[in-house]
Amino acid sequence: MNGISTATGSASCRFAHYFVVCGVDTETGLEPDDLAGEGFEQSPIRRSFKSNVLVHYPESTERNPFNKDAVNMLCMPRGLAFRTQVDSLETQFHSFTTVADDGTRTYGFVHTFYEQVTNAQITTAMQTLFQMHHVEHHSSSSASSPSSSSSSSSSSSSSSASSPSTSSMDSLVSSLDESDVESLAGGSACLGCASSFDPERDTLYVSKALCLLTPLPFLQAARQFLSQLHQAVTSHTAPPLPLESYIHNILYEVPLPPPGRSLRFHGVQGPIVCQRPGPGELPLGDYPLGEVFSLLGVENMVQLLTCVLLEMQVLLYSQDYQRLMTVAEGITTLLFPFQWQHIYLPILPAPLHHLLDAPVPFFMGIQRRDGAQRASLNLPHEANLCFVDIDNHCVEAPEDLPLFPDQTELIQELSEVLLRFGLPPQGGVMTKPATAPPCLSSLVLEDLMEDRRNGNLGGEELAVLERLQALARRCGGGKMAHVGKTLGRVFEEEEEELRSAKMNVQLREVFAGRFATVFGRYEEFVLHSAPDLDSWLSNREGTCSFDKGSFLSVQPATHLHFLSRFLETAMFSSFVDGKVIARWADREPLLQLFDSRLERERLYDTEEEDSRNCHYQNCTMLFESAQAIERRLLKADHTAIHPHLLDMRIGQGRHQQGYFPKLQAEVLAQGHSTNKWSGRVTATRRTDPKRPTSTETSGLDNEQRQKHTFGRKNLRQSKLLDPSPLAVTQTHREFVDGLLSECRLKTKRMLMERMGKESVELGQGEANITGLQENTLIHGLCDLLERTWGHGLQLKQGKSALWSHLLHYQATQEKMESPAESSVSIGLDQKRLDDGTLFLKGTLLQDMRFVQTMSEGLSEVGQARAWIHLALEKKLLSQHLKELLTNQELLRQLYKPHAFLLCEEEREQFLFHLLSLNTVDYLCFTRVFTSISIPYRVVIMPMKKLSIAMTTVNPWVCVSGELGDSGVRQLPKNTQEIFFQCKNLGRLSTLQLGQENSGLLAKCLIDCVIVYNEITGHTYRFPCGRWLGKGVGDGSLERVLIGQLVSPGGEEDADRWSGTPPELSSPPLGLRTVLGSLGGRSRMMSVEVQEDMREAANNLVKHFHKPEQERGNLTVLLCGEGGLVLSLEKFFLHGFRSNRLFQRNVFAWDFVEKAVVSMETADQMGDLRGSTEPLSLPCDSLCHYVHAINASPRNIGKEGKFQLLVCLGVRDRLLSQWILLLAECPLTARTYEEGALLRDRAAVHSLSRILHTLNDFTIALETALVKGVDL
Repeated sequence: MNGISTATGSASCRFAHYFVVCGVDTETGLEPDDLAGEGFEQSPIRRSFKSNVLVHYPESTERNPFNKDAVNMLCMPRGLAFRTQVDSLETQFHSFTTVADDGTRTYGFVHTFYEQVTNAQITTAMQTLFQMHHVEHHSSSSASSPSSSSSSSSSSSSSSASSPSTSSMDSLVSSLDESDVESLAGGSACLGCASSFDPERDTLYVSKALCLLTPLPFLQAARQFLSQLHQAVTSHTAPPLPLESYIHNILYEVPLPPPGRSLRFHGVQGPIVCQRPGPGELPLGDYPLGEVFSLLGVENMVQLLTCVLLEMQVLLYSQDYQRLMTVAEGITTLLFPFQWQHIYLPILPAPLHHLLDAPVPFFMGIQRRDGAQRASLNLPHEANLCFVDIDNHCVEAPEDLPLFPDQTELIQELSEVLLRFGLPPQGGVMTKPATAPPCLSSLVLEDLMEDRRNGNLGGEELAVLERLQALARRCGGGKMAHVGKTLGRVFEEEEEELRSAKMNVQLREVFAGRFATVFGRYEEFVLHSAPDLDSWLSNREGTCSFDKGSFLSVQPATHLHFLSRFLETAMFSSFVDGKVIARWADREPLLQLFDSRLERERLYDTEEEDSRNCHYQNCTMLFESAQAIERRLLKADHTAIHPHLLDMRIGQGRHQQGYFPKLQAEVLAQGHSTNKWSGRVTATRRTDPKRPTSTETSGLDNEQRQKHTFGRKNLRQSKLLDPSPLAVTQTHREFVDGLLSECRLKTKRMLMERMGKESVELGQGEANITGLQENTLIHGLCDLLERTWGHGLQLKQGKSALWSHLLHYQATQEKMESPAESSVSIGLDQKRLDDGTLFLKGTLLQDMRFVQTMSEGLSEVGQARAWIHLALEKKLLSQHLKELLTNQELLRQLYKPHAFLLCEEEREQFLFHLLSLNTVDYLCFTRVFTSISIPYRVVIMPMKKLSIAMTTVNPWVCVSGELGDSGVRQLPKNTQEIFFQCKNLGRLSTLQLGQENSGLLAKCLIDCVIVYNEITGHTYRFPCGRWLGKGVGDGSLERVLIGQLVSPGGEEDADRWSGTPPELSSPPLGLRTVLGSLGGRSRMMSVEVQEDMREAANNLVKHFHKPEQERGNLTVLLCGEGGLVLSLEKFFLHGFRSNRLFQRNVFAWDFVEKAVVSMETADQMGDLRGSTEPLSLPCDSLCHYVHAINASPRNIGKEGKFQLLVCLGVRDRLLSQWILLLAECPLTARTYEEGALLRDRAAVHSLSRILHTLNDFTIALETALVKGVDL
């Protein structure tokens, strides 16, 4: 197969797919662009007019059909631009990209220049528009006076008449009478040169765009080709060949360079070189990252990349279209091995500005209009928006953006790379536009340049060439000086291109190295549960393909905030899906490259390092990657066929300086060879039979290809570029369906995360870190609600769409309520704090008011999130939102007709999915907003028969939680409840209950204590079931109770249990009675007691093996029902003898006290006998601890003292030794029966070993447990 047929045989292996010319269509005339968002008060020459695709070649290709409307919009995003001779006529270059439905990208490169208007109709239409603009301007000025109401109406009628939005301007010219034209013309001169147009005085120019569409981002090569093409048009002399020859050559005869090779082809005025990375290198990235870092700076770039990785909405903002594209493409090339999965439009044309409403993650860019400010954009989505003002070098990131893993070290490494290339890391540098390629008119000079590129010049020739250049520089004028200057400029540009390419790859290697470090072991956590591809695809939504909990459990703590959110992105899910599908199909190229790099790193990295404590390592591939690119750019591996004469009709396509010629369609419409060189084979491009054919490599070599979107419903990218009303409606309909589907999936995931059984089935097992993942999922829910409320929003206060709606609703409701009604409604649900403050409870508006009064300094976005957290914790989120949406009139004022919130059926389903979250308990508000003040209500519940005894006691309480305690709160006399406000205590764990009256009559039997959180509605129950008072029970005047969360529904729901299993509480009265009675002792089975002991110790071990931030309440595991204290109490009471009659209660503390007395007595007897052996260390410590507990001023009773001894013993790693000591005490044989566990050596040693395992952990006890004990 020869070189030409290889290029023309398949469009997928050609360098370029299409050549396009866009501009003004003289047949349709001028059409104002209604979608440009411009007012008619603007000067006509500054308005936008519709452009058209004038020609494109070829007509279409099979794999890449030509999208005429999309290409036209992206070539001229603001439509046609007109200029006069007094304006700047500088050429502009920009590029764009389109994404096919399968994820394949096509790149467009556009060279825009100004061409003189020669069509009389266009010139006349522009003159007419100027005259009408003057009349309208004059009319509006006169209408501004208050007395001229009639003038105002005539002005409005003339305004409507002067805005023919869709009709041709040709008809507008003919509609004017001669007298009108004369009167209009009379006023044209007064407008001045700056805003007027006179065809006799001024020359009119209009923009025209030359565009090249390519499958890969060959930015530099395409830019040079188009620039040389335009230079041939503006040159005084005709080019060596007709322009059709060069265009035909680039379309049909220049192939893609093979992977790992470089290719030289020829433009109109000189050679052009492009290259492609090899199989083991990073994908092609030709956009200058150095320019991006210069504009934004290293810190801003890392922050922007973090936003993109977390799939936030990213909006770029700049006057320069190419800057938008450079930043967007620069960021996406840094994502390797991941790929952006959502809307990607780095240049958003004016007709597509409705996509700013999109309630999905997007990466878009819009042009800054002259003098426009950030505030004038009226963006509907700002809560989760990353706004990048490129021209002002700033990045506005969303709130609570997590740090990128090892961000400080990463910034340092990137700064070192930039400094090596002479760029400041702080950014803020305005980059100069690239200069046009040189005009190489001399064939000798061109040959010299090619020889130099290919290394064909020897030392002598190079020295001569350099001397020639130096001589030319010293000469002041003449042709020799021009040649020397041109040659030096070429050398400088070559060096700059090489420098830019090396810097690009080194910056990208730094990020690739970071991802390889963080995800180096990702394959270990991929779950392969499906037997075949079909079953995997059919159960895609219900299948978990990655063990997120286990993966996070081995990551450094500083990385968790970022990684927990990144694992929830579509970007990461698509990456994992590719790995799963690789079992049954070929691996996606990016995944294959990433895996091969990981394998290579494992070969060289022999040290096993704990991923949680690994140190930052700089990338080791920087210079190796740069050398590979340098080799390809310095010497071209292949040369394409030179442009040549085609079989063309003589007379067409003649050179006319400054005008792009009308091309001959016959020779450009198809790629079959029509020239006499058709049989020639270029030696350097013969097909290697071992190399895969073009059709085999095309899919593998398209770096942006996204194959694996089988089970994921994505928006059709091609539809997004259709500005027609029908397509826009369909797009927003898809947005609505997508929001509903996302809500269903998110709520399902949140439910499964909260329910233990489902979490284990998902493969998370014991390694899950539910709290972190729960926070991440709730953050995702907040983001979803913000995006839903931002869809179609047209009236907004602040940055939060949801909070804006709530504020409008609040204002509406407050206007409707009369002061009398509001005072009555407040009186129904009010309480008074112990300090006299009035507190309101309950509804949507009252929750809003509480959030507004929080002393956290929250922004609008923060307030909206606080409100969502509170409603979710109260199980009122769906109910509150339903109430919010009942005001239909307000909805219609705030939202456009296509908004999600105006789609009634979908809105109801959305609320239904949110309602399902009521089946589980959340503490998201309590645990996130830790510094706020919360009102609590405490109610003491005595046994019903003895409730009258409460009048004899003077009780006090101290409530403790995860975040602190309330301090001692004295109940008012003759009451059973207290209402107080204090700093958020978090989830409540213990409650100290005591009384100050120590008289014999001051005693009562307490059933439980109820604590209400009046903000979140949570109810905590602290069971007691014991006496409080002297001379009854164990004589305790103070008890430490362990609480359980009963219900988050408030007081009215206190009797209803939620779907989440409750925590263990204090042992109830019935169980204590069984433990304390002689009859109960005889019935306790030794096997059950030992099993309970093992289970209690095992729960403690599992507690400490979880990540620290995910552990539950340690006090519950120690002192709650089924805890260590109760299990040990059972052990000590098993087989206990008692000489007491009537089976009165006995306590384990009785035995411990007697044992200590026995040991001390034995020690004293030993002293009398002259024994020199002191007490052993365990014996000494036990005696010391028991005396310290007895000496405590707290009256905690015998049960409380035993609990305190066990807690202190396990904290100080002494408990296992004490058990052995007590078992060997002589008193034990007299106190316990023969079959008692404490007399069973095997059982005692087994218990000691179990307790010894707890010595490996650091146990911190709550202050409520150890208060008052001096050790």
